[in-house]
Parts: sequence; structure tokens; C-alpha cells
Amino acid sequence: MRNVGSFGVLCFCAAIGLSACSSDNPQLMNLQNPGNGPEEFGVLPTKPLETPPSYTSLPTPTPGGTNRVDPTPRADAIAALGGNAARARPATGDLVNYTTRFGTTSNIRGQLAAEDLEWRKKNQGRVLYRAFGVPQYFEAYEKMSLDQYQELQRWRRRGIDTPAAPPKPN
Repeated sequence: MRNVGSFGVLCFCAAIGLSACSSDNPQLMNLQNPGNGPEEFGVLPTKPLETPPSYTSLPTPTPGGTNRVDPTPRADAIAALGGNAARARPATGDLVNYTTRFGTTSNIRGQLAAEDLEWRKKNQGRVLYRAFGVPQYFEAYEKMSLDQYQELQRWRRRGIDTPAAPPKPN
């Protein structure tokens, strides 16, 4: 009986010791690239290949120039909305001016990163979760999450249509 108690204390001490080996930057979701493979979000899809009306009218290849199948998101969006990309004006600063009318913080990304790091250090979760790599993200940020169905009801009570809202799961 004494050996069983000693073994339990030894396991508990080992778990505490392993959890102390964590880094200074808590990783709540444990999202890490295990290898040197490609970054799947860095690959841009190309347009489908098409046969030109005449092979003799093709432009001369330009090294380093654009390709007919390169993505052109701005022109594609204009065309999808029924416009003409060739006649489109360059973007003005009206949207930026409107959104920054109450002022901005010059180092907002650094400030948010520091605040988030401090929050993650305070809310690292349970010792055994960290020891076995269980994600702590949802528990750590639960106080900040928005109840989507409560918010949906709030907007509907105000008389605002929300036709694209998903139904509440049973």
C-alpha cells in the first residue's frame, strides 16, 4: 500500500516538473508547423488555362512580367460586381479617413500582442492539460466570447432582418 502512494506522489511530481518546462510564450492552440514544408496559405490559386483565339496574336513573353493566369483579385471583384476594371479609379482614402475619424493608436499591433501575451500567461490552464498538449484557447478566451444566438435575438428584437443566420443546434 505504501508503494502505491509513493508511486502516485512520484507521478504527480513528474507532471509538475514537465509542466514547468513550458516556454515564456504560451501557445494556447498548439499550432506549430512540424516540418519545413510549404505554407499552404501562401499559395495563390491561378486562373484556369484557356486557349487564345489566335496563337499568332499572343504578346511577346516578358521575363518577370505578368502572366495571363496570374490572380488579379481587384479586377476580378470589379468584374464580378458588373464593373469595368479598365475604367476603375484608384482607391481613395475616404474609407480610411472615415474609420480613423476618432484617432488611431500608432503601435496597435504591438500593444495588442503584449496584452494578449499577458492574458495567455495569466490563463495558461490546468497543469495536466499543458503537460499533454491539450489546447487551452477556448477556455482562456471564454469570458471574451460572444454568444451568437443571444446577439441574433437582440438584433431581431430591434426589427433587423438576419436572413443568413444559421439555426441554433439542438
